Amino acid sequence: MASNNLTRISCPYLTSSHTAWQDKNLTPSLPSGILARRSVVPFAPKSTERKGLLKMKILLIKDVFKLGRAGDVKKVADGYGRNYLIPQGLAILATSGAIKQADRIRAKAAERRAALNNELGGLAEKIAELRLVFPAKAGETGKLYGSVTTQQLADAIEEETSFQVKRQQIEVQPIRTLGEHIAKVRLTMDLVPEFKVVVYREGETAPTGEVEAAKTIEEIDELQAEISEEAEMEAETPVDEAPEESAETPVEEEAETPEA
Repeated sequence: MASNNLTRISCPYLTSSHTAWQDKNLTPSLPSGILARRSVVPFAPKSTERKGLLKMKILLIKDVFKLGRAGDVKKVADGYGRNYLIPQGLAILATSGAIKQADRIRAKAAERRAALNNELGGLAEKIAELRLVFPAKAGETGKLYGSVTTQQLADAIEEETSFQVKRQQIEVQPIRTLGEHIAKVRLTMDLVPEFKVVVYREGETAPTGEVEAAKTIEEIDELQAEISEEAEMEAETPVDEAPEESAETPVEEEAETPEA
């Protein structure tokens, strides 16, 4: 039973099976029929409910990795839009007036992108030539006790190129084994150079140049098996024995000179 101090209010964000109550003593200044929500960014007018999550349409005004380029209209989770994209100045609500400006936003972004690509082109070439080497403790199967993190990669890139890269710009599958791995760093939407990461067993000699990274135990076992097979084949191959020389060396007889 609801208290006498509570009044039923309408809430557009709840389904018909739910009821919102407002305490008149605690919130006397609330307008009738409106649920109080404190938010820096208001909800998009075109929010839709999908699989239990509110979605909103936004217009990107800057490039956003894994989402889109400036000028694109996207549907994103309501919280992602109003709590991150819009407050960070990466997007605006996709109203009819904003969408009319999409072409202008797209053109200006293309100019900025081209200038940035030109500025960072040399850095991308340097990163593409990198071969970062890390020692790590690992078990017999080659699995690391831990992993090589994106922060370690970012620090190593900065040390090699004198350019600061954020760990969020690095894309790589989790590095949890010995050997060679490939990673990427997103400098711009168009410049995504790849570089090599080599992890070798701590305590062993660090691989240099074209030498392969430390192998896993399985690879080492295969190599040893091949060496053993070659050794056995050499042992079984018969060796041609040279004929024994006679102890007594035959004396060549001088031919008799015929008498004149």
